[in-house]
Amino acid sequence: SIQMKLIPGNSAGTVSCFYLSSGDGDGHDEIDMEFMGNSSGPGHPVVLNTNVWVNGDGKKEHQFNLWFDPAADFHTYTIIWNPENILFKVDDLFIRSFKRFDGIPYTSSKPMRLHATLWDGSFWATEKGKVPIDWSNAPFNVLYRNYYANACVSGGACHSGSDGWMNRQLDGAEWGTVKWAERNYMSYNYCEDGYRFPQGFPAECSR
Repeated sequence: SIQMKLIPGNSAGTVSCFYLSSGDGDGHDEIDMEFMGNSSGPGHPVVLNTNVWVNGDGKKEHQFNLWFDPAADFHTYTIIWNPENILFKVDDLFIRSFKRFDGIPYTSSKPMRLHATLWDGSFWATEKGKVPIDWSNAPFNVLYRNYYANACVSGGACHSGSDGWMNRQLDGAEWGTVKWAERNYMSYNYCEDGYRFPQGFPAECSR
């Protein structure tokens, strides 16, 4: 988890990230929380893109319009990754669970490193690339603080404190916050994008 305060004002074209990645190769795994800038500041919501890559295959995005101004103050963003599921959390609210299913690829075999980056996503980030970065607004600054990690070291035994997240799954109330986020703030769900998957949706969409 980490606390972030995003770019104020016109941040169109920027992508502010907090993510895990196994590397840059074609077969890499990745778990993303990406914040796509906008051109109007608090007038329009900032989009949070959550995504999971397995063996170089992504396209598993859930996107949410944040219900607050993420440039006005720090907010906490959390990723929990264990053998059962990948959980995404904003402040105290779980907004997504990507579950592991038998026979479907999952991020389980490659060690990950944490990255926090800010990059030019003009080709994609704002209104599907229609609004690029306006460099006259530079420099663009994202503030990070209070980074926290509790993890097993690659190749080593898990320490005793790993119990709290190793088997963590959502309870009924937490599934309620996921449904609340989906119902009120989800702006894109790959499992509903028939244009992108003309041959049929990924297998996990029907589980």
